Amino acid sequence: MPFRIAKVAVSAATYSIDRPYDYLIPDELLPSVSIGTRVEVPFGKANRSTEGVVLSLEESSSYASLKSIRRVLDRENVLSEQQIKLALFMRERFFCTVYDAVRAMLPAGLWFDQQGKRKANDKTVEIASLAIGSDEAEAIVEAKRLRSPQQSALLELLCCFESLPTRDMLLHTGAKRPSLNALVKSGVVTLSEREVYRRPEIKKVESAPLPELNDSQNLAYVGLRRLLDKEEAAAALLFGVTGSGKTSVYIRLISDALLAGRSAVLLVPEIALTPQMLATFSSHFGEQVAVLHSSLSVGERYDEWKRIKRGEARLVIGTRSAVFAPVSNLGVLIIDEEQEETYRSENTPRYDAREVAKFICARSGALLLFGSATPQIASMYRARHGTYSLFELKERYNERQLPAVEIVDMKRELRRGNGSDISLFLRDELQKNIDRGEQSILFINRRGTNKLVSCGECGFTYRCPNCSVSLTYHSAKKRLMCHYCGYSRRVDGSCPSCGGELKYIGSGTQRIEEELHELFPEVGILRMDTDTVTPVGSHEKLLDEFRDRNIPIMVGTQMVTKGLNFENVTLVGVISADQSLYSGDYRAGERTFSLITQVIGRSGRGSKSGRAVIQTFTPDNQTIRQASVQDYEDFYCSEIELRRLQNAPPLSDRYTVTASGQSEEQVEWASRYLFDLLCLSAGEIGGTTVLGPAPLPVFRVNNRYRYRITMIGNQSAAIRRAISGAIIACSTEKRFRGVNIFADHDPDE
Repeated sequence: MPFRIAKVAVSAATYSIDRPYDYLIPDELLPSVSIGTRVEVPFGKANRSTEGVVLSLEESSSYASLKSIRRVLDRENVLSEQQIKLALFMRERFFCTVYDAVRAMLPAGLWFDQQGKRKANDKTVEIASLAIGSDEAEAIVEAKRLRSPQQSALLELLCCFESLPTRDMLLHTGAKRPSLNALVKSGVVTLSEREVYRRPEIKKVESAPLPELNDSQNLAYVGLRRLLDKEEAAAALLFGVTGSGKTSVYIRLISDALLAGRSAVLLVPEIALTPQMLATFSSHFGEQVAVLHSSLSVGERYDEWKRIKRGEARLVIGTRSAVFAPVSNLGVLIIDEEQEETYRSENTPRYDAREVAKFICARSGALLLFGSATPQIASMYRARHGTYSLFELKERYNERQLPAVEIVDMKRELRRGNGSDISLFLRDELQKNIDRGEQSILFINRRGTNKLVSCGECGFTYRCPNCSVSLTYHSAKKRLMCHYCGYSRRVDGSCPSCGGELKYIGSGTQRIEEELHELFPEVGILRMDTDTVTPVGSHEKLLDEFRDRNIPIMVGTQMVTKGLNFENVTLVGVISADQSLYSGDYRAGERTFSLITQVIGRSGRGSKSGRAVIQTFTPDNQTIRQASVQDYEDFYCSEIELRRLQNAPPLSDRYTVTASGQSEEQVEWASRYLFDLLCLSAGEIGGTTVLGPAPLPVFRVNNRYRYRITMIGNQSAAIRRAISGAIIACSTEKRFRGVNIFADHDPDE
C-alpha cells in the first residue's frame, strides 16, 4: 500500500500548537513528495496557504477528513532524516517550533520572498562546444579565415579547448554574438547550460605538507586519533595554552578523517577568524574546504551549502550556523575557542551550537572536540569527571615563554596626574615597540568614544527613548547612538536641561584611537570593532592591512582577543581590565579571565618574546592576578568552589523564562502567572528553585519591557517539561495577548 499521508511541520503553527499535521498526498504529487521536502499546504479555518516540511510518510491517518497538499516546493529533499531528528531535538531542547529549527538549518537562498520567488537560484553559464571532430573544424577555420574572420577565430579557439563559456569566447576574440549564432545554426557548434558555483573569495595559497608535531602535540594527537578510529560517538577537550599549536592537531585529525572517507566540521567563534583559518586549511585541503558564515552573499552561502550536500566539499569551516552543514558520514566536529558566547544564538531558535554538536556527533558516531586555552568551567568540570576525555598542551609550540605581564594600578596613575586611558608605563612600552618596528594590540571591550554624555551641574544624561540605557557617543559620526536599537541623535552644545557644560564620561575604542593619535601623531593606528567591520569582507582587509603594511598599533574589541596570529606583535595592552568583572552575572569572573588570557596570548607568537600590560583599578583582584600569569588551574579551583556555594552551573541546571511586550503592566502580570505555574511544577519535581519575576538589567529594549523567571535544579528533563507547559498555558491566555514568551537554557545575559 503506498504512503498516502504526509506528516507535516507547518510554519504558521505557533509553539503552543506546534505538532505534526496529517495531510493527504494527491495522486499527481505522490512521486515528488518525500521526507525532508517542503510543501505548500492549507492551514487554519481560513485554509491560508503556508509552508511546511514533510517529517514522515504514513499509509493511513487516524483522522477521517484530511486537507491535501497543494504543491511541492523543492525538486529534491532539502533535509535528511537525521536533520529532521535534529529539528525535533531542538524543539524539545530550545523551546522553539520544528519549523523555527528548520529555518536555522537551511540557507537563506532556499527561502521564498513575498512574491513566491526563491531568494537564490542555481547559477548557470552558457557553454559552447564543438559539434564536429577537431580535424573537420580546423578545415572550416581555414575556409572561413578570409570571408568570416570572427567565426574563424571563435572556431579556432574551440579547437584548442573543445568547450568554453560563450561570454569568455566573445571577450577573448572580440567577435560579436551573430557570428557565434551562425556557427550554431550551421551545426558546427552546440550551446548548453552548465551550473557554476558562486564561491567566496579565498586567497590562493601554495599546497603545504601536514604540520610536524612536537612531543606534547603528538601525545594529544595519538589519544584523539584513537577516539576517531573507533568510529563511535566520543567527546574530548583539548586544553592548550595560547600558542601551543592546537590548530596543528586539528589539521592532522581532519586529514585522518578525510582519508578515511569521512567529513569534518570546524567551528570558529568570530567571522574575523575565518580568513586566517581558511588560508591555513586551504593550503592542506584545497577545494575540499567550504566556508559558511553570515558575511557571505545569499548566493554564495546557498552554493556552498550545495557543494557540502553533494559531497564535493568535505571540510566545512564557519561560525555558529555551520554546525547545521549537511555533511554526510561525519568523522570529527571541532569547536575552537569553545568558551565563546558567540556559539549561542540570541534569536529564535535560541540554540547553543555546542549542544547541537553533541546531538549530531552522538547520532553520527563522530568525535566532538572542544579546543580552548580557557575552557568553560562547565567543560573542564565534565572533563575532570570523565564525561569528556582530557588532553593538554602545557607549553607553546616554539617552546618560548608566555608573555611577561605588568599590572598597572590606574588609581596610582590618577594620583600622578595622568587622567588619560593610556598609563605612562603602557605609553613607554608602545614607544619602544614603535622604535623597534614591532607591532602592538590594545584591547578595550567597548566600542564608541564615550560611554555616556552627562551634565556636571544637574546630572542630566542622554537616554535612549526606546531602551532603558544611556546613549554612547561616537566621535567619528559626531552622534549619540544606542547599541541596542540603533537610535541616534546629535549631541547638544550644552545641557538641554539646565544649559550647563556637558561631560564626556568613559571610553571606547574610538576614544582610545583618538588618544593614541595625540600621543603618536605620526604613527599608523588601525581600529577594529563592529563599526569598522560592517561591510562584507572588511574584517579580512583590516587584518591583511595590519599584517602587510606592518601598522604599529591596532586597537579593538573582543575581535582582537582570540585566534589571531601575527608574528610581529610583541606587546598587548588591556584597557579597563576590570570592566567586565561587575556585571552581576555568575560568569563574570570566567569571562574576564578568558578575555584577558586570550588577548595576552596574541603577544610573542613568533620568534620575538612578548609582553603584556594590564590596566586596572583593582590590581589585587584574584581573577586579574590569575589571568596575568595564565594560571587556569588556580582559577578553575577557586571558581568551581564559588559555583558550588551559589549552586550555579555546572553543578545545577539553570533555565530562564522571559516575557516581553509593549505594556509593562501586562508583561509583569504574565510573569507572575508564569511564576505561579512554575512554582507548582517545582513542588512536584523537588529540589528545584524558582526565582523572580524580575526585570532584566536592561529591562526595556526597542519599547518592549522584559521580565524574567529563573528555574534552578538538577532534573533537566522535568524542568524543560514544566517550562514548556507554562509557556503554552500563558500563550493561550487571551489577557496576555501581545506578550512574547520564550525560554532559554543558561542564557548569557
